[in-house]
Amino acid sequence: MTADEATPPTLVNLVAEAVGARVVFVNDEFFAAADNMLKAEPAEWREGEYTDLGKWMDGWESRRRRKPGNDFCMIALGAPGVVRRVGIDTTHFKGNQPEAFTLHGLSAPADSKGEDLLRREDWVELLPETPLGPDAHHEFDATSGPTVTHVKLTIFPDGGVARLRLLGTVKPDWAALGKLSEPLDLAGLTQGGLVLESSDATFGQPQHLLLPNPSTHMGQGWETRRRRGPGHDWAIVQLGCRGSIDAVRLETDHYKGNFPDAASLDFCDLGPDAANWRPTDAEWQPLLPQTKLRPHATHQWVSELEERGVATHVRLNIFPDGGVARLRVFGRPVDPS
Repeated sequence: MTADEATPPTLVNLVAEAVGARVVFVNDEFFAAADNMLKAEPAEWREGEYTDLGKWMDGWESRRRRKPGNDFCMIALGAPGVVRRVGIDTTHFKGNQPEAFTLHGLSAPADSKGEDLLRREDWVELLPETPLGPDAHHEFDATSGPTVTHVKLTIFPDGGVARLRLLGTVKPDWAALGKLSEPLDLAGLTQGGLVLESSDATFGQPQHLLLPNPSTHMGQGWETRRRRGPGHDWAIVQLGCRGSIDAVRLETDHYKGNFPDAASLDFCDLGPDAANWRPTDAEWQPLLPQTKLRPHATHQWVSELEERGVATHVRLNIFPDGGVARLRVFGRPVDPS
């Protein structure tokens, strides 16, 4: 099972490479680099493979500590958020895993350097010192804490961690985003957009539609099975903020023989009750009429949009099935909270 498959649809892995998370400081990564922990795919084992420094390992591994202290790394989240659940994986570390770990967080400017974060004294504990076992996936509920932009993972005293997952709720700074002159991607995952429901996700997760970066292969999009009966596939997106829609972009990158024949979009506005969305609440209005698509292409519509009303949700319809890499819904926030 991949990290994407294990993530509940209302939570986002805030330390995923795909959402822009990055390691900004690590005190020791002698055997293996800390940014390996942010990879999406499960940890790999390469039998008999060694580097100049030791056994090749797919994770973060520090050297054996001979002095007092503990190893740690600091990570900038892909988006500001509240951490709800922690997944820490010691797969393939069987005697060289840490004895325990802690997790702390803080809110800092996005461009903060490691040296700046080292001087900060306002780190908040998100998870207290917690034991770890060898070659296992561990999951814990995080302490209910504030919105954070960076986390510090401390391991006791040293060792290896294969993967780190911090599942949480994205909390954009809409006061700042609303001041930008250019339209925003209201559906973007890093702006708080979420796919709430979809008709099918056999070959690719619908949440991939909202990732910030272009896809690099077919496995990074949403792809449904081949439909053999009537009907069509669909995905419902809750926008990160209620907003007015100016343009829509749909990318079928890397889908060359399995792209949808056509697509359409609908929207609805639930006002301040958007977070409590229920299917029966939606009164869908047409946004984009059914439109032919091309393989491995970027489609953008502005004048073709039938309505440009205020929306809290959009529904992407694909006919009859197939794969879509990205969906962008550009617009401007309306009364962001």
